[in-house]
Amino acid sequence: MPQSPGHAPQPIVSRHVAVIGAGAAGIVTARELRREGHSVVVFERGDQVGGLWVYTPNVESDPIGLDPTRTTVHSSLYRSLRTNLPRDSMGFSDYPFVAKDDPDRDPRLFPGHREVMMYLQDFAREFGIDELVRFETEVVRVGFVEEEEKWKIKSKQRHKETDEIFDAVVVCNGHYTQPLVSHVPGINKWPGKQMHSHNYRDPKPFQDQVVVLIGNSSSAFDISRDLAGVAKEVHIAARTVKYETFGKQPAYDNLWLHPMIKNVCEDGSVHFQDGSFVIANIIIHCTGYKYHFPFLETNGFVIVDDNRVGPLYKHIFPPALAPWLSFVGIPFQVITFPMFELQSKWIAGVLSNRITLPSQEEMMEDVKAFYSSLEASGTPKRATHALDDKQVKYNNWLAGQCGCPAYGDWRMEMYYATVKGRLAHLESYRDEWETQHLVLQAYEDFI
Repeated sequence: MPQSPGHAPQPIVSRHVAVIGAGAAGIVTARELRREGHSVVVFERGDQVGGLWVYTPNVESDPIGLDPTRTTVHSSLYRSLRTNLPRDSMGFSDYPFVAKDDPDRDPRLFPGHREVMMYLQDFAREFGIDELVRFETEVVRVGFVEEEEKWKIKSKQRHKETDEIFDAVVVCNGHYTQPLVSHVPGINKWPGKQMHSHNYRDPKPFQDQVVVLIGNSSSAFDISRDLAGVAKEVHIAARTVKYETFGKQPAYDNLWLHPMIKNVCEDGSVHFQDGSFVIANIIIHCTGYKYHFPFLETNGFVIVDDNRVGPLYKHIFPPALAPWLSFVGIPFQVITFPMFELQSKWIAGVLSNRITLPSQEEMMEDVKAFYSSLEASGTPKRATHALDDKQVKYNNWLAGQCGCPAYGDWRMEMYYATVKGRLAHLESYRDEWETQHLVLQAYEDFI
């Protein structure tokens, strides 16, 4: 396995590792750690495996998600959500996400959220991950004990708190729970209601309402179409337009796409930057999420600044605390599950000494060079972890470190075919898949 220059191989060791979260990232991390010979405890605040993919009709007590004392809900799923990537591209390398011959399952190429949850739970059962998970256990605090060079974790199960010591911690808590809310001039005097898409579940409460959505990502697209069936009017305010064009949307008589909101007024009006306005009842912020680690104490070695988690070497290791603290699942605009698998393989191999990291100084230099390249290309700080076209290079680098095969080309071909399909058939791309040969390639790869 790869050893960095100047480092002599060290004896293979087993560590006691805490994994925070039993979603897709947490369960594949637990599997890779155990495969590498480590002992693993997974902390999960919910009552089942699946993380984000466990649907609940419950919403938070503050619908916009700004009140720090609100009751929080982890999942951001709405009832109608389907994947925006083909299922085959999403699966782990040795556990394909294929349709099952079962009337209780969703066989579609772009299945609903319940099918993804069931796939993850099948995976956890197949590899015995359930036995490693402490369900309904919230991590309250994670702190480094310098004199012992260990991590102390305070967790809470019902009303009982427990302190435990671990050699290493892998953070897999996801980043689709803490709402990011846009600033709207005049909002303090606007009489309507506000909420974040995190707390949207189904369209019924919006019957005959005039709704304005802020954002033009997948959630804004899906929710606007969901609402169009019951609302009086639906208006989307977008900073940029990727797939649609401004104006009335084809196939709908009550759905419009506008430039971003300029301001809102006391009379209930919402004014857009092109001079148009509507009188609206509710604004839904489909504006994404913030990285949030309220339990983690690192003495400033890891901070979140304008949604950049840093400094992180290769989006995973904070140089000053490596390899004893790591993160799985920070990058976005990626095919998530296979990336989680490669990240966790690398972490597991580093913790066992099978793979050697560069020195702390070398890792910091790499991070600084990465940040400089982003600045030179005009990439905003908040997009530090957006990979998109860079994910192939990133995943291949991880695979090289781990000594395992790189991505099958068909995965990225599926990714790009989906982007192309969405451009051509915005309303129906999930059901008009025209590149069946890629599915056949996937099955050949699985075999």
